[in-house]
Amino acid sequence: MLEVYFESDNEVMTFCEHLFRYNKQIELHWKTHKDWGNHLQFPYDAFNHESVNAIAKSMVDVFVTHRLSETIENIIKQKYYFKNVDEIERIQELSHWIFTGEDADCLKLRNNKDPVQVLHSLFIANITNEATIHYDSIVHFRLKVFREQLVHYVGLAIEEFKREEDHQAFINMLREYIEKKETGYSEIHIVQGNTFTFFKPDGTQISTMELRRIMHQEPLYLVGLDIEELNLAPLIAMAPEKIKIYGDYPSEPKTLTVINVFQERAEFESFNNFPFAYY
Repeated sequence: MLEVYFESDNEVMTFCEHLFRYNKQIELHWKTHKDWGNHLQFPYDAFNHESVNAIAKSMVDVFVTHRLSETIENIIKQKYYFKNVDEIERIQELSHWIFTGEDADCLKLRNNKDPVQVLHSLFIANITNEATIHYDSIVHFRLKVFREQLVHYVGLAIEEFKREEDHQAFINMLREYIEKKETGYSEIHIVQGNTFTFFKPDGTQISTMELRRIMHQEPLYLVGLDIEELNLAPLIAMAPEKIKIYGDYPSEPKTLTVINVFQERAEFESFNNFPFAYY
């Protein structure tokens, strides 16, 4: 017979809820123990690969639901010595994204590894090697490999957080620069692409040669912009009163950067609303 103890009522409820979702036929007996809390018993005659897998997955779910956030917060404070509440909260968000995200950037940061699978394997090992399991004991003493991995992910989250801070400082510097700069154009129209295509208020396309001439007249090095960059740098040099960006991808990074810098002076519209002939 496998015996499992959960001290927390909330955790045992989460465990059972997920367990019966994974295996509706599994048999268990639940009672309370005066010293160790909730006592679950699984008879060995119902013990097979499917039930072991369901128990392990449910234990993983308990950890992710009830323990992960606190564990990450402790790592941020105790391993990396952060104290600022707002910083800790943002690093937590990024750590969760790295831990659970499935987008390309997240998978690249994790080297395509799945931390949930590591956690699952550790619970499997404990279930198959022990007849009596205390969930708190496993979490505190048997997850060293997983904790080391989590410390690494929090470190990656902190690096991402610092990049965000640097980027925001750069955006703020550009905002201050264009606020002080004299406006060069009343309005500039932009069409999205690998690089932006720029148009004057009368619909005339601004050539690359003209863009370079405009940028050469502006000390863009003061704000860390390269004159070879042909998306944001020309706009900083022109400092238009109004920017209209046309395309089909409002979340495209270059577009978001322009909107973040120019704020209410920039707006995005569907390419169908582009007012000039364009081939």
